[in-house]
Amino acid sequence: MTRATRPTPARAEAAPARLGPRLAAETVGTFWLVLAGCGTAVLAGEQVGYLGVALAFGLAVLTMAYAVGHVSGGHFNPAVTLGLAVARRFEWRDVPAYVAAQLVGASVAGGLLYVVASGRDGFSVADGFATNGFGDRSPEGYTLLAAAVTEVVLTAVFVFVILGVTDRRAPVGFAPLAIGLTLTAVHLVSIPVTNTSVNPARSLGVAWFDTAALGQSWLFVVAPLAGAAIAGLAYAVTTGVDRRDVDVDGGPATRSAA
Repeated sequence: MTRATRPTPARAEAAPARLGPRLAAETVGTFWLVLAGCGTAVLAGEQVGYLGVALAFGLAVLTMAYAVGHVSGGHFNPAVTLGLAVARRFEWRDVPAYVAAQLVGASVAGGLLYVVASGRDGFSVADGFATNGFGDRSPEGYTLLAAAVTEVVLTAVFVFVILGVTDRRAPVGFAPLAIGLTLTAVHLVSIPVTNTSVNPARSLGVAWFDTAALGQSWLFVVAPLAGAAIAGLAYAVTTGVDRRDVDVDGGPATRSAA
């Protein structure tokens, strides 16, 4: 074989990942994120406070990123999937399937949480079901504008960190830790404002069970997606690092649809 026809190491080592296992990983990971984070808020929020809830979300994404991040990239969030696609770190053709899997996982977690929470006498979703909101549904009464700015900016920061810590030059094996800590910090900032979304699947997964919250859920779809798109567009320009066609798990972004 001549030098001109010898396959490169990247091509020799790259193996196409099947879509099915990746979607299963996204479903399980998003399920755990919503169950652990929203479950802590609903079932133990009075005991652990804002800090405990923030840690629950951070630990949930950290543990699942280590558990299945190597399978699917560990998005667990439609905003993350969109941001990576905008940054050309993820195939656009797989975005709808990933988003659907994330919504399924979040919704199943929300349903399970509703069943558990309903086991306490006097429970009502009107008393709080970890839903997101603004105005009179904001934990501290913040306005629509404040909520929108908070969600856009903090989602952009979160996705920006994900793009950065998955760089080949970043410390190997520490990406999930950095992502989990960032999500914790995001929650500490924004729980008083919106009860923290930065994740449309997380918001919709519990909003299905509270019609009043569902009426405001459009913001918690639009704002996180906008923030993620900003991060995806800005990352290469801001840092000078262009890792197009490399997914967050370190492998090639081009995937098999089988």
